[in-house]
Amino acid sequence: MRKLLALFAFLGMLTFGASNMVLAQEENETEATQTEQVADSAVAEEAVAEQEVETAIAEEEEEKVQSPHQVLKQKFIEGGAGFMGVVLLSLIFGLALSIERIIYLNLASSNTDKLLKDVEEALANEGVEAAKEVCRNTRGPVASIFYQGLLRMDEGIDVVEKSVISYGSVQMGLLEKGLTWISLFIALAPMLGFMGTVIGMIGAFDSIEAAGDISPALVAGGIKVALITTVSGLIVAMILQVFFNYIVSKIDGIVNNMEDASISLVDIITKHMKK
Repeated sequence: MRKLLALFAFLGMLTFGASNMVLAQEENETEATQTEQVADSAVAEEAVAEQEVETAIAEEEEEKVQSPHQVLKQKFIEGGAGFMGVVLLSLIFGLALSIERIIYLNLASSNTDKLLKDVEEALANEGVEAAKEVCRNTRGPVASIFYQGLLRMDEGIDVVEKSVISYGSVQMGLLEKGLTWISLFIALAPMLGFMGTVIGMIGAFDSIEAAGDISPALVAGGIKVALITTVSGLIVAMILQVFFNYIVSKIDGIVNNMEDASISLVDIITKHMKK
């Protein structure tokens, strides 16, 4: 009987120990699972935080990097629609006149050497009417001057020279047409900018007077508006000045060709009249 009780006691101890070991193993597994879940959630939170930071940085960079159109639009609004609009109109009208002059001068340019050769051959072979026809079929002020000189060949070489000189002056006036307006817009744009500067400074001092204190924000705002108008006027003037100088140099080249060709034409007519 004692042996049987001892056996039961030993079996009970084994069963209790085994159950304790199973419970301990289950508790360890539960704790490990909870630890892994906490670690995973922490990693996920860090990833979300990093993504939010990257998104914020990207948005800040997008705000900083603006297209040139957006920058110009912003500066135009900050400078004031009144003066900035007038400066913009000066640029538009000045560019329109400049482009028109450039197109006209390019069309007025011609190969004077070829024209002289054709006129001389026509005079020598077919007469004055053929030379006039060559001039009529050639565009440009040089051909027009040649035509006026040939038209008065019967009146003598002195009349031909006076006609060439007089009509050359007329053609120069046509070449220089519109330059005074371009010069006006070149001078007007910076003057409008400076006027906007003065008005902006007056507005800044009015704000200081109304506030009763010199605030950097008030002063900076007025000065910023003033400087934007000034810079805009100067930029417009510089752009138009480049076109103006190109047009003037183009006119000088055409006038030089006109003078050289006119002298050559008088020599050709003189030789033809002596025959």
